[in-house]
Amino acid sequence: MTTQLYTRAAMVVALLAATACASAPQAGAGADRKAALDGLLAADRAFASASAWTDLVSGISAMFAADVVMPLPNGTFAESAEAATAAMRENPANATARAEWAPVRGGISADGQHGFTFGYMTVRQADGTSTPAKYLAYWVRQPAGWRVAVYRRARRPEGEVSTALLPPALPDRLVPPSANRAAVEAHRASLDAAERAFSDESQTIGLGAAFAKWGSDDAMNIGRGATFTLGATAIGAAIGEGSPGPSQVSWAPDRVIIASSGDLGVTIGRIRQNTPPADASAPSSFPFFTIWRRPTPTSPWRYVAE
Repeated sequence: MTTQLYTRAAMVVALLAATACASAPQAGAGADRKAALDGLLAADRAFASASAWTDLVSGISAMFAADVVMPLPNGTFAESAEAATAAMRENPANATARAEWAPVRGGISADGQHGFTFGYMTVRQADGTSTPAKYLAYWVRQPAGWRVAVYRRARRPEGEVSTALLPPALPDRLVPPSANRAAVEAHRASLDAAERAFSDESQTIGLGAAFAKWGSDDAMNIGRGATFTLGATAIGAAIGEGSPGPSQVSWAPDRVIIASSGDLGVTIGRIRQNTPPADASAPSSFPFFTIWRRPTPTSPWRYVAE
């Protein structure tokens, strides 16, 4: 990869991301909800377009916020752009691979400052081989434009998928961002409590039933197949398969990121086995993050992507 291509990639990122940021309507100014989401999708696509000109690590890390959180294969979290970038560089193949992706769904908060996207990715190696993948990203709008605050990508089996956009996750209306710290903290506490209640209920009704109950009708689970698992009922059936009875794992958030409008947020934490594994060398916990939304700041939280 020549210096000229790296420069071109950087210019594409800067130009397209800036354009997406500038063209995205400001919440509370009579802006159209879909147009606000289109700004986020345009930013995701702009980073994807720029990634085609550079290596996988440079392409993906370009969209990271400074404090991005990313689960790692070793069962820990990278909790900064520097740490996440270093983790991706640990795989030598990433230095010459390229990542291309396309979002298939997006959602945005009522204040227009938080959002999420998920979609399909292809990692192309220098030897011409390719690996299909999926990704899920939670975005926060910053002075420089949309940046990813929480990110996950996973390999997926070969199989036909559609990159047609799914129906968007839109708020009922847009509102101005709130500077009321007490109200924002109350929203954060309510989401923290919802995640804990989700885990608590799984201890009695089982994982499958809990995932069916606590998800929205349009929820997404990244799943193990070629495509995403869509809908709380389907997610519950997939997760509950082979796991009858009360859940054998529990979880709780260690961190909650919340939109000031109180209708969209993400919980970040660890899933722990209720009984320590017999093999002391086996991991007893795993990282997770879950994106939640609700129609209004007083409605019940339901997960929408995880």
